[in-house]
Amino acid sequence: MSSRNLTTGMTTEIAKPEVAPIVFVELAFDSDTLRVWSGYGSLSWSGNTWLGSGDMGSLSAVTETEELTANGVTLSLSGIPSENIALALTEKYRGRPGKIWLGFLNAAMAVIANPKQVFSGRMDVMVIDEGAETSTISISLESRAIDLLRTRERRYTHEDQQIDFPGDMGLEFVSDLQNKDVRWVPS
Repeated sequence: MSSRNLTTGMTTEIAKPEVAPIVFVELAFDSDTLRVWSGYGSLSWSGNTWLGSGDMGSLSAVTETEELTANGVTLSLSGIPSENIALALTEKYRGRPGKIWLGFLNAAMAVIANPKQVFSGRMDVMVIDEGAETSTISISLESRAIDLLRTRERRYTHEDQQIDFPGDMGLEFVSDLQNKDVRWVPS
């Protein structure tokens, strides 16, 4: 992690021989925002209460490169009671925001000021591995840079023009032009 944008408290904590790193994850589902952290019990930070995922949660590596690439991460939560799977199956999540922060706890188990946001993206694919009594839910977050790879298809049609400029009639007759027989007469 680079030292850019780190608070003095974070920089001081990183330099210590023993540190207690923590991870915060925020997923904005359609019905509610889920906030979890990598420890046990509830923890208050940034005006919110974060639920501890303990040993049940895992996170793939968060990578940062010098090139403009679309890196993603995968979050997993295990030990989910099977009766709660219906909620995961019906929840609208795709394209909703997800954020991850790296922080530290001090000796008094308090969050060091301003954890560093290490990832921001959108929820993409949810995979549910259902067991007899408990299940594991994994969700991938894709970087917003993936949008740069998506094609933007626009047309020179009256309907497409109305998306950006309602009421503009400049392309009203374009669709008629494809069947027109235009004859050029030399003068």
